[in-house]
Amino acid sequence: MDFAKTIVDWYAQHRRDLPWRDVGDPYKIWLSEVILQQTRVAQGLGYYKRFVSAYPTVEDLARADEDDVMRLWQGLGYYSRAHNLLKAAREVARQGTFPTTYEGVRALPGVGDYTAAAICSFAWGMPLPVIDGNVYRVLSRFFGIDLAIDTTEGRKYFAALAAHLLPPAGSADYNQGIMDFGATVCTPSQPLCREGCPLAETCKAAAEQQPDRYPVKSRRAAVRNRFFVYLFVTSEVGVWLHRRGPGDIWQGLYEFPLLEFDHKPTPSDVAAHPAMATLGIDPASLAEIVNGMKHVLTHRILLADCYVASPLRKLQEVPEGFLAVAPDELPRYAMPTLLERIKQRLISLGVQGIVR
Repeated sequence: MDFAKTIVDWYAQHRRDLPWRDVGDPYKIWLSEVILQQTRVAQGLGYYKRFVSAYPTVEDLARADEDDVMRLWQGLGYYSRAHNLLKAAREVARQGTFPTTYEGVRALPGVGDYTAAAICSFAWGMPLPVIDGNVYRVLSRFFGIDLAIDTTEGRKYFAALAAHLLPPAGSADYNQGIMDFGATVCTPSQPLCREGCPLAETCKAAAEQQPDRYPVKSRRAAVRNRFFVYLFVTSEVGVWLHRRGPGDIWQGLYEFPLLEFDHKPTPSDVAAHPAMATLGIDPASLAEIVNGMKHVLTHRILLADCYVASPLRKLQEVPEGFLAVAPDELPRYAMPTLLERIKQRLISLGVQGIVR
């Protein structure tokens, strides 16, 4: 069987109609690839359309305000992607044009080997293999490869195999075809091995009837719990918000004052937290309204409580590092999905100081 020809023929009949295909615009291809990292097409499509509507060109994006970009990205997760997207757009604007070499594209902030190869292949037809999770899965299953894909040896092996299989002409269709094939036929769970898969007759995993065995990974990151307590504080000047800094999840997003514990905190633990005094919050005002709201990230499980709280005294200014926002202005500030869920709980309970 000619593996590449089979993939290209399948793609010609079953390709998905997606707005970033056949456009030849490296900006739109790059935007789609960044959005679709860690995001399924069904979810990412709406974000892509909203971004293109707001920022039709890379120059438009380069001029964007960071808060506006984060608000458009809100809900997609992995927020470092949005920060790097803006940094890279500004770098392209500084250069005056989108780079047209693999090395130039690869040098942009946040662009790795996969994204650079995808842009160069799909925009300009460069004969470069594109290797994402779908490709790892299809190749490992078809050839029965038990090398771990998260090791140096495994990555080198798959890179060489992908380059060997790449057809001399039509590499863009092949690359997009194998990615589509992995996303719709050779899926992570319940692949369609017996339902029209054109590779089934010579696929090692299908012959073994063990598709779930592939791809192999050498290790799995430990999942740990983090215990968050949010304080919904209002004063004469508005609702208190803090913008998260670098070095942790949700960089650049806004949140209510946060206390973090290494265990499930009791109300007494919250009242005794040193930050209560630093922030000037009255421990006697605490009223719990959310308990143990669960939010799952890739390697973390967040368990969040939320208390309504009041300052010890009337304040015309908020503590250092915070800002005060009028309740009807809160939607302008991009927050993590967990905070949006907490906001909706506050609204449903009719908590004073928050509006729809």
